[in-house]
Amino acid sequence: MLTEEGVREALKRVKDRDLNKNLVETGGIREIKMKDGNVSLKVALAKTGTAEQLELQQEVVNVLKGEGAVSVGLRFEELTELEIKQLGGLDDPEYVGPELLAPNSSTTFIAVTSGKGGVGKSTVSVNLATTLARLGKKVGIIDADIYGFSVPDMMGIEDRPKVQGEKIYPVERFGVKVISMGFFVEENAPVIWRGPMLGKMINQFFTDVEWGELDYLVLDLPPGTGDVALDLHTMLPHSKEILVTTPHPTAAFVAARAGTMAIKTHHEILGVIENMAYFESVATGEKEFVFGQGGGDRLAEELKTDVLGQIPLGQPEVNMDDFAPSVYNKEHQIGVIYQEIAERIIKKTAR
Repeated sequence: MLTEEGVREALKRVKDRDLNKNLVETGGIREIKMKDGNVSLKVALAKTGTAEQLELQQEVVNVLKGEGAVSVGLRFEELTELEIKQLGGLDDPEYVGPELLAPNSSTTFIAVTSGKGGVGKSTVSVNLATTLARLGKKVGIIDADIYGFSVPDMMGIEDRPKVQGEKIYPVERFGVKVISMGFFVEENAPVIWRGPMLGKMINQFFTDVEWGELDYLVLDLPPGTGDVALDLHTMLPHSKEILVTTPHPTAAFVAARAGTMAIKTHHEILGVIENMAYFESVATGEKEFVFGQGGGDRLAEELKTDVLGQIPLGQPEVNMDDFAPSVYNKEHQIGVIYQEIAERIIKKTAR
């Protein structure tokens, strides 16, 4: 069984790229927690938010899983200036990683997640992105739900990204720049890649895509707390998290796990969106609470955050000339609710 000492010994094989010394030599292993084969680490590096950090975190995961770890959770902080000086200092103080992930990046990352599938997480992601763009913001969306990618279909996108030189240019629709795994596989083909390959693909979405200047980058995460979600949480220098649930107690209960992971990886919970909150009759205006009531409030209370909005069951009005089966226009009753939610998000993320 892997021990704390075994973890330290294994991490002698992993070097801080900027200091060319292993994590034991640098004193970068700040904290080790272990339970039932699950390893949680706090690691200090000379620089964070760089491409080198992304390489290192994947190496740490691979090394420890090779030693028998069931899962590996990572949190990062920076070594102090004194520690770096005592270790010989840095040759190049310039940040050389992808600008989007720089510690001082002006882009706000909004990760949309849920505890389970089928709660409308991708629909929420798409409509938040398009509504933020409608409000004048520069917005991108990454369809990071690797096994259940659906954003291109939801937005009615038929084009594919263009590649020029070593850069991928995202597809733009409704003022939103879009990248999805769905662009890189044959139509309806299942994704059967293993974790490290998926992690590399996600990394490329940040490093090889020409995003330009963005106010917001929305990430449609896979449901739950699997490897892809964990990779994204550790990859981002900072992120705001939105939890999507239905009013049903089970959906809210499992969504709390995803929220807890965000908190443990030092990301901020922006709020809860309760989807499928009720069905409102067009004829009578009467509300039917098909999936019960209170799930969103209970989740928000548990995570000590706010309910950003309650979205009823509904269907966008489909325009065959401008086909986008999941995007609500601003005049639609649900489109109005999304605008209210987007305005709250803008207010809460104002710098």
